[in-house]
Amino acid sequence: MNDRTLNRFGRAGLYLAVFLTGASVMVIELLGTRMIAPFYGTSLYVWSSLISVTMIALALGYFIGGRWADRAQNTGLSLIIACAALLTITIPWAARPVLLATDPLGLRAGAFVSALVLFLPSLTLLGMVGPFAIKLSTSRLEGVGTSSGSIYAISTLGSVVGTLVLGFFLFPLVGSRETLISLGFSLLLLALALAVYEQRQLKLTAAVLPTALLVIMGLCLLPKAVGAGHSRAGDDGFKILSERESLYGWVRVIEQKTRDLIFLTSDASMIGAANLSDGKSRLVYQNIVGLLPDLIPHMSRALIVGLGAGHMAKMLHDRYGIVTDTVEIDPAVADAAVEYFGFKPTGRAIVGDARYEIRHLHGPYDLIIHDCFTGGSEPAHLLTVETLAQLRGMLSDQGILAVNFVSFYQSGHNTALASVARTIGQEFTHLSVFISEPGEDFNDFIFLASARPIDLGSKSLATEQAAWLKNRVATVDKSEGLMLTDNLNPLEHLQTAKAEKYRQILVGWFGTDILVR
Repeated sequence: MNDRTLNRFGRAGLYLAVFLTGASVMVIELLGTRMIAPFYGTSLYVWSSLISVTMIALALGYFIGGRWADRAQNTGLSLIIACAALLTITIPWAARPVLLATDPLGLRAGAFVSALVLFLPSLTLLGMVGPFAIKLSTSRLEGVGTSSGSIYAISTLGSVVGTLVLGFFLFPLVGSRETLISLGFSLLLLALALAVYEQRQLKLTAAVLPTALLVIMGLCLLPKAVGAGHSRAGDDGFKILSERESLYGWVRVIEQKTRDLIFLTSDASMIGAANLSDGKSRLVYQNIVGLLPDLIPHMSRALIVGLGAGHMAKMLHDRYGIVTDTVEIDPAVADAAVEYFGFKPTGRAIVGDARYEIRHLHGPYDLIIHDCFTGGSEPAHLLTVETLAQLRGMLSDQGILAVNFVSFYQSGHNTALASVARTIGQEFTHLSVFISEPGEDFNDFIFLASARPIDLGSKSLATEQAAWLKNRVATVDKSEGLMLTDNLNPLEHLQTAKAEKYRQILVGWFGTDILVR
């Protein structure tokens, strides 16, 4: 029998503590991806790492919490929650050195070890709350089942509410760092309130003092946590003009006057680059796509899936008078394109997930440009047979689908490259592949797909343009690829080396610090 029986007020307070700590577990797990994403991207590996670490932490917490509950005589839940709060507050402060230290481990191991070091301690302590609460709420042996069921139900309900509140309300308004620090502070207050109750009602003589000391330590760490990780100008002369966290990534606009460049990045991906002096795009693959209206005259309407810095839409309008609809999932990217790169919509400018939005668009389009990637990886659901069939149905009879895909060439035998070629070829009769920088293994590849042959010798092209384009024709062996479907799409796994290469490129330009907030 539990000799520290809770009264009605104490039981309600215990349930509230369980509810709040259950919510905290999910908040930390979800925010963990946003803390790691600027450095390691938003791939499945990052999500798998956070989910695995959370499960490991809860398993440890349940085991350790159960043993502690059976043995603790003078301490209670307040000490556990205070320790969890303190460790939560240290996460923003520790993120930078931990991420930099794990960089040599590579994408998969680095993401997992970072998650383990940063989030395992606080999540383990939060996992200890459940068993301890069951012990406190059980007055008779025959009531163990009811008590444990109630505690875990309330904890799970807290996790649900925490997930919805964070995803639907908090995160769009408050940054991940600020949310994490606020969570730690709230847990400190909860621990202090519990400590007072435990000492007065449960006669736990060692409740208040150690908890109060941890609360003081947490309050002292708050200023350091708040100020940790802010981006700074680098030694190589770059300047961060804008940085904004969205639901999809950490979006930065970076200026480097020594190279006459302005960049748009999202997490570990560079999604736009232009001259500072004249605003012209520095991405060569866009010059290839820019010749398409010369190959197929009388284009009047286009769709761009993945806005980037907005250069393609601007060029199509200025050079050919083409009205272009755009779909961009990230509002931070769309705003940066307007504010820093001069993008002005000529058609509908839609902010939303392309897979959903294209179901509500009406063709026909003469040109569809598919240019989606972020965080070092492609949104795989936009490169499946099902998505490509939707896009094909939106094209005019002479329309062209242009897909930009970043990968290694490997003499045309790269499995990821071949898989994209095979999947596009499933839906389109004619397919041509172009390489952005001939002679380079790591490259932008542009797939041109249509129902009719594309004549590279079109008289609409100048002789120099035709020669420049033909020099970039690439051969890809589709037989070595996989068919990418909604049911089976291993593209992220096939593109692991590409994601790591992207990180190396950004580090080469700006240094490792640019990937750490």
